[in-house]
Amino acid sequence: MSIPKEPRQIMINLMYLVLTALLALNVSNEILHAFKVINESILKSNASIESKNKDMYDLIDANEKMAGKYERVHPYKLRADQVREESEKMIKYLDSWKERIITEAGGRNEQGEVRREDDINATTLLLVERNGGDTLKNKLQALRDLLVSKVDPNDQKVVDPLIPLKIDKPKPSDNNPQGDWKVAYFHSMPTVAALTLIAKFQNDIRNSEAVIVNKLFEEAHSTEIKFDAMQAIAVPKTSYALAGQKVEASIMLAAYNKTLQPSVTASSGKVNPAKDGVATWETVASGVGLQTVKGQVSLNVGDHTETRQYEFQYMVGSTGASMQLDKMNVFYIGVPNPVTVSAAGYSVQDVTLNVPGATVTAKDPGHYDIMVSQPGKITADIMANDRAAGGVKKVGSMEVRVKMIPDPVAEVGQKNSGGIRTDIFKAQLGVVAALKNFEFDARFTVTSFSFSMLPKRGEYIGPFPVNGPLFKGNAQVMQAIERARPGDKVFIEEIKAVGPDKRPRSLPSILLSLN
Repeated sequence: MSIPKEPRQIMINLMYLVLTALLALNVSNEILHAFKVINESILKSNASIESKNKDMYDLIDANEKMAGKYERVHPYKLRADQVREESEKMIKYLDSWKERIITEAGGRNEQGEVRREDDINATTLLLVERNGGDTLKNKLQALRDLLVSKVDPNDQKVVDPLIPLKIDKPKPSDNNPQGDWKVAYFHSMPTVAALTLIAKFQNDIRNSEAVIVNKLFEEAHSTEIKFDAMQAIAVPKTSYALAGQKVEASIMLAAYNKTLQPSVTASSGKVNPAKDGVATWETVASGVGLQTVKGQVSLNVGDHTETRQYEFQYMVGSTGASMQLDKMNVFYIGVPNPVTVSAAGYSVQDVTLNVPGATVTAKDPGHYDIMVSQPGKITADIMANDRAAGGVKKVGSMEVRVKMIPDPVAEVGQKNSGGIRTDIFKAQLGVVAALKNFEFDARFTVTSFSFSMLPKRGEYIGPFPVNGPLFKGNAQVMQAIERARPGDKVFIEEIKAVGPDKRPRSLPSILLSLN
């Protein structure tokens, strides 16, 4: 191309070149701004996933500390701890690369922002020419291999394709004929784009960490006997006996398995072998006054033995009065506690009950409902109309413990953790507060919760607050559930519920894996 001789034409050509350069600069600035927006979004997503991962680690720690679960959960906790440690090391290693690139590109200004976001020499020098990209690639691949190795061998083929952290070989091109990974990713890469790419690697690590830790939690509970809860219960058939009479009690594990019979011991009396999960206890009444029997119930569940303590009391006397608690040997706040009262030598119509600090409602002769309001202990006095003496006198008393109704368990589709079919999850209306193994008819209602979801592929959704027990309490929750797919993680947290005693309860979170 020849150079024009006329000054006017030379000026026109120069102006055209300047205009072209300015247009190219504007496009470049738009692209750089897009990378900054993407980078900020990825960093926010990383923080959310890190928080959810912490919740899962805390859940594994709490399960290890539960009675009877240490031997089963501890090996998986050790693996989870190594996953957390190695993932955190890699995150910090990538952070150090960000700072090296920024420094090479001119550092930061007074506002803490990168001075030369468009610099393409820093990444080329550090990661391509000095082969830093090869080291980075090898470390990412080593972390991926370690994460997969932490799950049980039978599950590794299932988990491997689910891990987002992948090191794919680039296809050869004119600019990269050898298909070199570091050249494909970092050659002539602007500083802000390189920072965004490294943040994306960190996002892949956090998501891969979540997949592995969730799988470890599932494996730790895969051999668990599917009892909702286990509690040793001792129920005396009589709470009052005369000297010489036979006293019996039934001792059992709630929610038993017919194929597994418990072993039962007692501090006194005879324990007969268990049948259908129930062992019977018997003795001949002796001594006068309140008698206490203690013992333990043990159940072999395969890899370990579950053991629970129990205790019950019964009254022995020659004459006098008795009060039998029809359901448990304790009064619960917020529900009517039925009792049966009798007194030796008196007609049931002449016997009444006086419980200071409680409300007593007579149902029919000898039967009462007791309503209590404060935890602790309370004394029930048995009164009888002595016709011969012409007055009412106390013929017996009994001290009874007063407790709060135990906390319910929050569930969705009868699940509070682990896997659940996607179609079953979508059919649920909301969160239920279920009271397990409780003798009384006490109902709890969920008053609020927080809903969030981590899609298998995509960014973290939520959290969305919901008032009441139903998902439809928040339209965003319904939209998230509609989009739910197998592989997504659902988090229901900050669950509040209230029961008959009107005391607000904070319930453990629900963590579900859709399949």
